[in-house]
Amino acid sequence: MEIEYKKRIIKFNDKQFSCSTSIAMELIGGKWKSVILIYLLNGKKRYNELYKLISTITERTLSLQLKQLEKDDLIVRKVYTKKPPLKVEYELTPFGETLRPVLIAIANWGTTVVEQKGEVIE
Repeated sequence: MEIEYKKRIIKFNDKQFSCSTSIAMELIGGKWKSVILIYLLNGKKRYNELYKLISTITERTLSLQLKQLEKDDLIVRKVYTKKPPLKVEYELTPFGETLRPVLIAIANWGTTVVEQKGEVIE
């Protein structure tokens, strides 16, 4: 695949970008967004499930990142209120599902890096 490099301005979500890669990183970049998305690849998760899986994230950060992913239409938040206790689940939207091959490729590359240069301590 050849990438065409030329000067341009792209408008997305009322922001301007010079490259489509910047848009992708706007949506999944940062320390936590792709991690949350990886855990949602296997299906719905409740807030506490995600919090326990991502052992080094704070509750505030998880909450903020979930809100941002929902705003960007990558995940959907479903609230069940028919009977107590209140139940909230998060899952990928169809748009979020389009990231599946990208996230798997990133995870596989990360595994290779760990095997070659890292160390699993737990």
